[in-house]
Amino acid sequence: MKSLTGRAKVLDNPKMTFKERIYLPAIIGGITITLRHLFKRKATIRYPEEKRTFSPVWRGMHVLKRDDNGAERCTACGLCAVACPAEAITMTAAERKPGEEKLYREEKYAATYEINMLRCIFCGLCEEACPKEAIFLTDRLVSTDYARDGFIYGKDKLVEPVDKRVDVSKRQTPNVLEFKKIKHYRHNR
Repeated sequence: MKSLTGRAKVLDNPKMTFKERIYLPAIIGGITITLRHLFKRKATIRYPEEKRTFSPVWRGMHVLKRDDNGAERCTACGLCAVACPAEAITMTAAERKPGEEKLYREEKYAATYEINMLRCIFCGLCEEACPKEAIFLTDRLVSTDYARDGFIYGKDKLVEPVDKRVDVSKRQTPNVLEFKKIKHYRHNR
């Protein structure tokens, strides 16, 4: 029978030798590979005892920042939710009432702010989109949980405590820090 391309290959089935029939070379080859891997350095990190070093710009758990006076920076503009490709951020805006000037920086604030950590891909677009520098990704790990409800982080987990501020200066480039020093621009005041 002739093939269409004219490049037909004839396959032959040679007889196996006695040594090949008892599979001795294959068994010895397998044992050799096993022994070689036995003495290699382990790729696993024993987590509780050993900690892996992370990059300074590694993206971990989110934090909602406060300003120097302790007021929340978030104004519920929704730019972080629009920028999020995973649609993990939801919020509800509310008007500030008289007497709440120390709690919230602007007239409008986020009454509810939730991030679904199961949907979040830790891309950092939310912190790039925020005009008030209210949301940052920190170097903290997201805690584990057994229920899905435990991964929806509200303001109780996201807003930084007044007494324990989270340092995010490592996340900002020198150009951004230089720009923030210019008090001429309104948002730097």
